[in-house]
Amino acid sequence: MQIIQQILFILLSTVAIWLFTKKVRAIRRNILLGRDETINDHTSQRWKNVLLLAFGQKKMFRNPLVAILHFFVYAGFVIINIEILEIILDGISGKHRMFAPAIGNLYGVLIGCFEILAVLVLVGCAIFLIRRNIIKLKRFVSKDLDGWPRSDANYILITEIILMTLFLTMNTADQVLQSRGAEHYHVTGNFWITGSFTSVFDSLSTSSLIFIERSCWWLHILGVFAFLNYLPYSKHLHILLAFPNSYYARLEPMGEMENMPEIQKEVLYAMQPELAPLSGGDAQAAKRFGAKDIFDLSWKNLLDAYTCTECGRCSAACPANQTGKLLSPRKIMMDTRDRMETVGKNIDKNGTFKDDGKSLLHDFISVEELRACTTCNACVQECPVSISPLDIILQLRRYLVMEESNSPQEWTTMFSNIENNFAPWKFSPEERDKWAE
Repeated sequence: MQIIQQILFILLSTVAIWLFTKKVRAIRRNILLGRDETINDHTSQRWKNVLLLAFGQKKMFRNPLVAILHFFVYAGFVIINIEILEIILDGISGKHRMFAPAIGNLYGVLIGCFEILAVLVLVGCAIFLIRRNIIKLKRFVSKDLDGWPRSDANYILITEIILMTLFLTMNTADQVLQSRGAEHYHVTGNFWITGSFTSVFDSLSTSSLIFIERSCWWLHILGVFAFLNYLPYSKHLHILLAFPNSYYARLEPMGEMENMPEIQKEVLYAMQPELAPLSGGDAQAAKRFGAKDIFDLSWKNLLDAYTCTECGRCSAACPANQTGKLLSPRKIMMDTRDRMETVGKNIDKNGTFKDDGKSLLHDFISVEELRACTTCNACVQECPVSISPLDIILQLRRYLVMEESNSPQEWTTMFSNIENNFAPWKFSPEERDKWAE
């Protein structure tokens, strides 16, 4: 019977890891569909960002209470799952709590710490469920989250509550079995939290307790494997991607826009045609101005989209969104990710991308959304994992204006004035100081 359980465990582990790896490779491929971009400067500052933003969750602490709860859920869930290493080794070897004899009394201390964290995770998840579904904070009831995104957040919180409950129940039954001298159940000492609840199981038979403990053990590890494979399809992929995204965050001052050398050359050639390259020969193929689809965005933009936590802090800070405009920076990131997934499925089906007649611009993100942006950088400032919706907005808007000549009349007038008068207003350059009079 024991060998059958070991074989079953090894098979389940192998399948879970294989499925997870397959999806991660697909996500990596989708991110690399973006154009190349070299980001390798200021290494020390980038590692500092990883420590402060990803590990320390620095930006979350603008709201200390929520930040502390989030930190408990995040740190607790990650640290408790260190015990997964022991569970995996137990499952493969057929042993039970194999680390206990090796580290002695310290084992009980470690499990006690894990249990405290498990309780904190339970409390934090319960509060977050209340905030989302009972209090209904504005940024959680936005139409951006209608359907799957809203359910996704609830599923994760409920899953974490179930996993922590299984962990605590397993430990409680385990301690009762230890006290009865049941075979394979090593005496580890009293656990800090569950040690106070062993009386709940005192009336049960040893066989019933073994069934409860083993059931919780199997359900816990199966839940972890299920969570592992659900993660790449969920917004909670940010648990993993927050670290590389913080490392590759843009370090330029917010508000400093990236100029395209190609545009600068076009202006130069218009003013000095003799400098323009001859057709053919060394002339380079014209590069698209701005971005129409994900292939025109950089891999960093696409990494941003997969890293988005859908927390809505960007949209809550966006002045356009808060004044009723259609723009939502959160939706920009979600739409970009949805387009990547669509393209990825196309590649999986055809072996290579076959034109589907759609694009990120127009089919996923509308012109009205893009025009509402004031480029104030509030969304960039508020994002806890250093995502820049503004960069995607600017590139899509650049394509609208420069490739499609699609701009409001007010913008067209301004462009004409800048071109002719070197200022947004219709004054000749000689009269630019008239305002002072």
